[in-house]
Amino acid sequence: MSFQNLEQISETKWRLKKTGNMRVDGIVYTSASMLDDITKDEALTQVSNVASLPGIMKASFGMPDIHWGYGFPIGGVAAFDIDSGVVSPGGVGYDINCGVRLLRTDLVKDDISKKLEDLCAVIFNSVPSGVGSKRVDFTLKDKDLKDVLKKGAYWAIENGYGYDSDIEFIEDGGMIKGAEPEFVSKRAIERGSNQLGTVGSGNHFIEVGFVEEIYDEEAAEIYGLSLNQITVMIHSGSRGLGYQICDDYLKIMQKATAKYGISIPDRQLCSAPIKSDEGQRYLSSMACAANYAFANRQIMTHLIRDVFMKFFKLSPSTLKMNLIYDVAHNIAKIEKHMVDGKLKTVCVHRKGATRAFSENHNEIPQRYRKIGQPVLIPGDMGRCSYVLRGSSKAMEETFGSTCHGAGRVLSRNEAKKHGRGRQIDDELRKQGIIVCAAGRHTLLEEMPSAYKDVSQVVDVVHNSGISLKVAKLRPLAVVKG
Repeated sequence: MSFQNLEQISETKWRLKKTGNMRVDGIVYTSASMLDDITKDEALTQVSNVASLPGIMKASFGMPDIHWGYGFPIGGVAAFDIDSGVVSPGGVGYDINCGVRLLRTDLVKDDISKKLEDLCAVIFNSVPSGVGSKRVDFTLKDKDLKDVLKKGAYWAIENGYGYDSDIEFIEDGGMIKGAEPEFVSKRAIERGSNQLGTVGSGNHFIEVGFVEEIYDEEAAEIYGLSLNQITVMIHSGSRGLGYQICDDYLKIMQKATAKYGISIPDRQLCSAPIKSDEGQRYLSSMACAANYAFANRQIMTHLIRDVFMKFFKLSPSTLKMNLIYDVAHNIAKIEKHMVDGKLKTVCVHRKGATRAFSENHNEIPQRYRKIGQPVLIPGDMGRCSYVLRGSSKAMEETFGSTCHGAGRVLSRNEAKKHGRGRQIDDELRKQGIIVCAAGRHTLLEEMPSAYKDVSQVVDVVHNSGISLKVAKLRPLAVVKG
């Protein structure tokens, strides 16, 4: 697709100039070599559409992992004035608080390299994965589940799933305030009753890897990372509960869009004023789903710690599997940012984007305030992932935001066609990567070539300065849904 109003303004930044009903420009971070992929789908049209929503501030942003999504592009960031702006479920997505956390250990690559097959199998058997995966040993009653929705990771810690110290290293302390379960449907509660502690399907995973390269020695030391160290990355979200909440509120927002006379170029951008009853109820229910996702990743962390301790016969103090950080990818949050020299309260939609707060920010752990928060960027299961750090440039330009992953270049159906006849697990095994998956179709959908090269994506955000490289992680064993 051709965009006549697209102009390059730096090596890593393109402007989609304001035209028609756009209230602000679109700004897309990418490289010349990745621009073709971005223009193959409707992602730039979606950047333009988002720019037309009421109350949008500065610009409609696209990160280098941008691709087509529901309403807003995946890899999109948009902030709206708290008084005149809107909130849209399409700006968060169906998998509310899909996110990633990274654990470090005192193990090194040589400690596990000959045991990968068995380790991967034990993790696969201990943490349910796949479409509709659920826990047969762990079903919550409505009252307990509603406590989870209010308390998030706190609930998990209170009930023995983790260490008190974990809380400090989760975005928002693992509990977004304002969650009111009374606004969540009975169907959503039902869907969440037996899925805590499960990976799910699609691009979700548990990955055992090692630190292959360090770019920033000071930041790596502060984060607790060293060469050849074994790490564990968990990527999952709010499961069926979050999906149901999004689905429920899309219907409510369709009516709200008409009620408040909001003009939208795409019905998937249905919205409500942030301060309206519909807007507040959505934000409250979204917080419930976000808290569920924090608890979900916390319980999986507990299960994985247990697997490692038993498998390697280590104590907690010897294994030292500590949480480096947990970040949300799909979220809308009320934050304060400088806009045109004034401190403004805004609702930042990050859909397939990561918060990247800089040094000295009071919302990141004290331990990280000298260098900025960890930014966790998973790649595909055959290449690598990255740890970056937040930067002042992100605070200046993108409401403290950066990319969230590699970004797809093939739809799931296209990937299955391209992968027909291939044995992805065997191909990865030849690279030294063991994969355990619930289904063959998932491996085809998630094969490495279905994604952009995450190193190119990370180079863009690093060279633009909106987050900075700290370390590269290489996968050794991957559990897929």
